[in-house]
Amino acid sequence: MAVPGGDERLTADGAPFAVEDGVYASGPRTLREFVEVVWGYGDRVFLVSEDGRTTYREFFDAACGLARRLVGEYGLRPGDRAVVAMRNHPEWQVAFWAAQLAGLVAVPLNAWWTEDEFTYALDDCAPAVLLVDGERVGRVREWAARNHVPGIVFHGADGADGTDGASGADGASGADKADRTDRTDGEREGAPGATGFVPYVPDADPHLGPPLVDVLPEHDATIIYTSGTTGRPKGAVATHLAQAGAAMNPRYFAAAAALARGDVPGTGPVPVSLTTFPFFHVAAFTSFYGVMAAGGTLVMMRKWDAGRALELIREHRVTHYAGVPTTALQLLDLARATGDPLDSLTLLSTGGAAAPPGIVDGITAGYGERLEPRNGYGLTETSGGVLSNVGAEYRAHPGSVGRPTPVTEVRIDRPDAEGVGELWLRGQSLVRGYWGNEEATRAAFSEDGWFRTGDLARVDPDGRVAIVDRLTDMVIRGGENVYCVEVEDVLQQHPDVVDAAVLGVPHPLLGEEVAAVVRLRPGAAVGVDELRTHVGARLAAFKVPAHVLVREEELPRNPTGKLLKRELRGSLRVGRQGGPTSGT
Repeated sequence: MAVPGGDERLTADGAPFAVEDGVYASGPRTLREFVEVVWGYGDRVFLVSEDGRTTYREFFDAACGLARRLVGEYGLRPGDRAVVAMRNHPEWQVAFWAAQLAGLVAVPLNAWWTEDEFTYALDDCAPAVLLVDGERVGRVREWAARNHVPGIVFHGADGADGTDGASGADGASGADKADRTDRTDGEREGAPGATGFVPYVPDADPHLGPPLVDVLPEHDATIIYTSGTTGRPKGAVATHLAQAGAAMNPRYFAAAAALARGDVPGTGPVPVSLTTFPFFHVAAFTSFYGVMAAGGTLVMMRKWDAGRALELIREHRVTHYAGVPTTALQLLDLARATGDPLDSLTLLSTGGAAAPPGIVDGITAGYGERLEPRNGYGLTETSGGVLSNVGAEYRAHPGSVGRPTPVTEVRIDRPDAEGVGELWLRGQSLVRGYWGNEEATRAAFSEDGWFRTGDLARVDPDGRVAIVDRLTDMVIRGGENVYCVEVEDVLQQHPDVVDAAVLGVPHPLLGEEVAAVVRLRPGAAVGVDELRTHVGARLAAFKVPAHVLVREEELPRNPTGKLLKRELRGSLRVGRQGGPTSGT
């Protein structure tokens, strides 16, 4: 069965979200079209950070200046990849949108990755330029030198992280400075084929605009990496038309929510959003697309701290909060403990992981119906959220992830007697496949364009979708996907490990934590801390098992050799706080 999405009051012919040939009829066709409009918001504040405020005009002029530099000085052309690897700085937005204005394919990489993880993705997508902050440059410097790829460093002096980050006020090391000095004029930095890192120098001439390049709907806009059951990251490729649809989806959800409240869409105050998702995460795209479309303000945090979040909400009169359920719960707990009324907040939206059912009751008990709860469903492959459950419907159906957008079709494949089957999706915002991986693309997409999500779901008679379970072997820890086989592979690289199984165990705030069951070689003396250190040296910190159980007997497997993780879960006795009670 296939279930189309959309509220007919918004999708009828001539309505703002009418659909023609499966795409929004009146929406932008490229991200360049989408971002060019925000220049009209002028002196409205777009970005608020620890470094100050950036207006829409300042942001757009800076993005245009960097785009001109990438095309003119660096000689980049449409289709070239531009990696963006930095924490949530205002310059992340400048770099990402500069790539779109230049017709490049933006590749936002996970800022928490280790050097090895960066290297794999860089080898895979073969970027023509690296746009990184000072904390990341040390993790990509060797790759850049080996492959003769230039880079621009943003915030080069704001604190290296011990990974040979940029040094000196201009964000370049002494070796880089000498390297630039020794070049001939024909090899100067910025020329095609040049290498080395240079500091970002803003060019915000308001009279020049973006470079003159053709950006078409069918051109690739982004490559966002997600892992699969093989444990190897895959680059999900979205076209401009797909990302333009993703940019319209939050506008549709906002309009539908306004109608459900009895309001006229688009007549309320512009949003001021405290968005705590890292910008490289697709959940952040849903958030900042919605803010930009409305001319709202995006308030950023350097790192998560519930106390600081409450201060920012009060200081900037934040109306929208967006983050993973873990941070939302911490925010609500601290607000209740301190008596903070959160009086400016009107929407609390969670994503990136399944929201605990009790979160809605907590919001209602503390703030009545004034604070609107929202959750939903989206994946890297859908370019962000494509289902949404908000307000009164969410309170009435807390186990649902909501209804789809008008450009998203929902199908339950081979449902059982209870209507549960694999969730398949099709629509404008879905990616076209995986970068350089036709085998994975064929495995994930049907011949007629349906994406197999790997999630078990059912659809009620009113069109609401509920996620029942996951088919994929994955742990979602605080909104971050941890693919078990990737961690298992690293554990099995330790010389004392014979076999390893990784799985998720419940956690009251994170949703799940990573746990490992390990069998050692006879006589091995390696300890749990050493195994965790071994993983931490090769993978991001959120992938390191919080609990490790060492056992002498073989791990249970079926006749084909597949691990029987259901049996292993029984050996991980879970205590009141969510973790195993022994063997950690």
